[in-house]
Amino acid sequence: MATTLKVWYDQEADFLEVIFEDAPAFLDEVNEDVFERRTPDGRIIGFAVLNFSRHDRDTLQLPLSVTAVPHP
Repeated sequence: MATTLKVWYDQEADFLEVIFEDAPAFLDEVNEDVFERRTPDGRIIGFAVLNFSRHDRDTLQLPLSVTAVPHP
């Protein structure tokens, strides 16, 4: 089963979101303007960046640890 990476950018809101897996989740701010998308059991299934265009791409750090695990 292939997993599709979803990338969404809202130019008006200047909001970038990347989702690795469709599942019920919530956003948890981990750094200024940087959010993890977490499932209720704590898995990180994506991330989001608010004010994306204002961040320097060379210094923007996403303090996330993501492990890709294939589904059986």
